[in-house]
Amino acid sequence: MVSDLAVATVIAVLVTASFPFYLYGAWIMIDTEIVTWGVLIYHLKFIAVGLTLNTVPVVVWMIPRVADQFGGLLAVHAFFGLQAYAMLLVALTGIVRILQVKLTHDLYAEPDREVALDDLHENMGGWRRRLRVGVFGYVFFWLLAWILGMIRYALRYSVFW
Repeated sequence: MVSDLAVATVIAVLVTASFPFYLYGAWIMIDTEIVTWGVLIYHLKFIAVGLTLNTVPVVVWMIPRVADQFGGLLAVHAFFGLQAYAMLLVALTGIVRILQVKLTHDLYAEPDREVALDDLHENMGGWRRRLRVGVFGYVFFWLLAWILGMIRYALRYSVFW
């Protein structure tokens, strides 16, 4: 049977490996002047891989084990992890509406440099703000949860001493 340490190590590697996918997905959007449908899909492929590498271990391995090891550090780790997913939901409430408006104006197929996004809908500024706050919040809380998770890993399995 596979040891608990081996599984925990694989889980730690998977969750850690999700971060470069998030960074590259963000870089795609930052580096692109005009977001076409192709750029959006390319960006979402990396974000989806990052979310999968992170969410599958959380749901399949971490959550079922919570009751067996509940403590203060786990509670704080779980709190920040939940905050990260809450911020992801905030981002999604913005991106869904932005996507709808851009599809309505056909800005993915025929991007127009002369059209300001805020002019497309009266609430566009708020939706874009939600998206930015949600993405920043997700990354911030994800990093806090990851750091605490690595500390928990090091303390639980005594891998460094």
